[in-house]
Amino acid sequence: MTLEHLLPLIGFVAVMSGTPGPNNLMLMAAGANVGWRPCLPHLLGIAFGCQALLWSLALGLGGLLAHYPALNWGLRLIGAGFLLTLAWRLASARTRPGDQRAARPLTFSQAALFQAVNPKAWMMMLTALATFTGPSRFVADVALVALCYLLVGLPLISAWNLGGVVLKARLHQGHRLRHFNRAMAVLLLALLYPVFFSADAPPLPAPAATPPQWWLSVM
Repeated sequence: MTLEHLLPLIGFVAVMSGTPGPNNLMLMAAGANVGWRPCLPHLLGIAFGCQALLWSLALGLGGLLAHYPALNWGLRLIGAGFLLTLAWRLASARTRPGDQRAARPLTFSQAALFQAVNPKAWMMMLTALATFTGPSRFVADVALVALCYLLVGLPLISAWNLGGVVLKARLHQGHRLRHFNRAMAVLLLALLYPVFFSADAPPLPAPAATPPQWWLSVM
């Protein structure tokens, strides 16, 4: 991939990773509630889950969903249920220091598995594969996209978590943290709208380069 193609990829990853989405909102809320260190498994789980999703789509999962729309909608419903659960947990969390029911970040495995039903993660990975990979250098291009998500995307989602940490001291006064958690829960619920009601929601497209082309190129 030449520099003229690499710069747009970096810009795309920066915009998609740095804008609001389920991962960023949850990380900010967790940072405001418990600080930075307890959120590390959550951060690393997001990174691992996105990498696994990217390579799964590159190996043909996107094409499978394009042929079976019912699977597509099944994933959407599971993702919606997960977001509803997270929003409820956040809105009903206790806000007193040391309370066991305080809002907690996801574990590594929870964060990684959530990417499989995260609508924004799917859109990010599918668009990157369709735009920034080619059949002649498919594996190398996918590896470069994966590396870009790690080197550019991970620091940006970490910034959302650190933003919550910065707000922590101000929010832990009176009922501010409770109001903040409820506002984050409402924003999580608002993310359900494009999943079901946007004009271009279903179905998910398949990547431009398909696995059969890649396997034939190396045989």
